[in-house]
Amino acid sequence: MSGVRETLNYMYFPSEHWTKLRTNNALERINREIRRRTRVVGCFPDGNAALMLVGARLRHITATKWGTRQYMDIKKLYEEGGVQ
Repeated sequence: MSGVRETLNYMYFPSEHWTKLRTNNALERINREIRRRTRVVGCFPDGNAALMLVGARLRHITATKWGTRQYMDIKKLYEEGGVQ
């Protein structure tokens, strides 16, 4: 019975959020961008160089307009009493 409860857990969120809860488009977009950047470089001298490239790209994303976009309106959760 807990599987049914876990599956229907999204119903505790406001109905406006339901369609966005089933996707992870933002995360997939970041993964594609990092994959594209690492393929351009080709070969890294060590793991730290690859980690520095990924970190730099994530810093760029958070500093630009793309990093400040809101995926869901969190105020709705507080209004409905979903978040304490």
